[in-house]
Amino acid sequence: MRPEQWQCFKAAAKQAPGAATPLALIVDSPWIPGYVGAGHLDYYMDPELWFQANLRIAREFPEIIPFPSWWVEYGMAIEPSAFGCRIHFWGDQPPAQSPVLKRIEDVEGMAGVNPLTDGLMPLALRVYRKQRQRILDAGYTIPVVAARGPLCLAAFLRGVSEFLLDTVENPAAVHKLLELTTRTVIDWLSAQAEAAGGTVEGILVLDDIVGFLSGAAYREFAHPYLKRICEAFPADWVKAYHNDANVRPFLGELAGVGFDVLNWSHKIDVMQAREKTGGRLCLMGNVAPLEIGVRGTPAAVRAAAEDILARTGGRGLILSVGGGVSPGMPRENILALVEALEGSRAASPA
Repeated sequence: MRPEQWQCFKAAAKQAPGAATPLALIVDSPWIPGYVGAGHLDYYMDPELWFQANLRIAREFPEIIPFPSWWVEYGMAIEPSAFGCRIHFWGDQPPAQSPVLKRIEDVEGMAGVNPLTDGLMPLALRVYRKQRQRILDAGYTIPVVAARGPLCLAAFLRGVSEFLLDTVENPAAVHKLLELTTRTVIDWLSAQAEAAGGTVEGILVLDDIVGFLSGAAYREFAHPYLKRICEAFPADWVKAYHNDANVRPFLGELAGVGFDVLNWSHKIDVMQAREKTGGRLCLMGNVAPLEIGVRGTPAAVRAAAEDILARTGGRGLILSVGGGVSPGMPRENILALVEALEGSRAASPA
């Protein structure tokens, strides 16, 4: 994103008086390689292709704020790779990973992670260091760094079903695992911020596994660890949280974690989300990413976006899809979001 776009996003995120409604989309490797006609392995491993692909997105959609912007990621592989998970790469889709923690009790012997040396982390940091001046010289900025959240990482290490069972059968060991993964998330975000340079003043945490918990389990296994991550960074930084699973049981409590922005599922109505969060979170969404964003017509995308803008008045809102941009979302549907926001601005009193 451009520096002025970041200022617009930041003002909306902090709900500054008179802040304009931005249009921002989480764009990463599920969508970018296919859109630019590149293979995933080339996108991940060729820094020049990565730079040109992100530059093309920024230039082709100047009205849209790409979020978090110039994100160095290899699907969801970076954090689990640092713990020794086997990573499975393919040419036409993001990688997967195999769990490494066969018994939850074995967390006792797991060592912490050093982002400067472990797994794919140092490779990603090198891209930030090598490309950051080039990005700035092109007129863009790197304002936000991103990481998978502590429960997401724990589920990568243990397996999703196994991790959820562990919360019932061995909660003490789960807390030890979450202590480890939370420290890793903080260290990884900090290492990225250092590598990307002084332009960073925001974090994005992505953790859908939290949405698999009950309200009580959220309070025990998620809230304190997410809060710790937020508290590890300056109070004036923008802190965004992505979870397009079921956050309904604890929407109100999410507002007390320390995040400024919530990118949530289209399955929860925008007005219900506003009511439950008490207006304390700027809501980033929530046009359906697949049913409408990918499979719908431009007219359907525009109608859905116009409905959200009309009912919220654009206040406390960053217009987006309810999640990240899904593979296959076409250009014309993205431009329909732009048209909806421009129409809303034109219809508003000066």
